[in-house]
Amino acid sequence: MMTSPDSTSNTALMSLEAAAASARAGFACMFSSSDEYETALITERRAQGRYGVQHGKLPVIAFIGCCVMVVGTVLLFA
Repeated sequence: MMTSPDSTSNTALMSLEAAAASARAGFACMFSSSDEYETALITERRAQGRYGVQHGKLPVIAFIGCCVMVVGTVLLFA
């Protein structure tokens, strides 16, 4: 079966157009701005529980240390 050069070039052109459309789809972004992206990212992370309240032991230890220093100062000058 012989194909004409016009048919071969048409097939190649259609293949090239399909590849270009596929490549363009890969670069598509669902966010119109970086603010929109960051808002969605933070919302997703909050839903995962990443930004939960974390209470450390440092504030309690610092409070106890300050209380001990105040009591020590009062006893020193009493």
